[in-house]
Amino acid sequence: MKRFHVHVAVANLNDSVRFYSSFFDTPPSVQKDDYAKWMLEDPRINFAISTRGKEPGLDHLGIQVEDANDLKAISVRLQNAQQQIIEQEQTACCYAKADKTWVHDPQGIAWESFYTTGTATTYGEDADLTTESDSACCAPMPDVTQVSIGKKNDSCG
Repeated sequence: MKRFHVHVAVANLNDSVRFYSSFFDTPPSVQKDDYAKWMLEDPRINFAISTRGKEPGLDHLGIQVEDANDLKAISVRLQNAQQQIIEQEQTACCYAKADKTWVHDPQGIAWESFYTTGTATTYGEDADLTTESDSACCAPMPDVTQVSIGKKNDSCG
């Protein structure tokens, strides 16, 4: 079963944790100094917030899958959609290890499809992930000069 994912960049983590904990009627399942995540069953969503974005607001959307085969199926569908995809294997991002496929939709919204394989002790592999992208997460910037679809990129950010 898949889980919808939303990541929102926030200006004040404590205020936002208080708000979303009240809204979801539960505390975050993960909370760090710069990040919080709720793994909700109703609605089935992985909702994350962080203070790492350059601008508060929607950072990216995604689909969390339960196995590598589901992730591969999404990657194939994205290739068929003729959008540039970036695949990452065992990357560290948002205090987790995961295999990921990134794509930007025609409006420029980053979509992350991912299979979480473990936890990580740091937010990401790079010391400052926000310098290469406006993303609060590890969303790579689209390479507008790239001609081929399915570029392989094993770095986070």
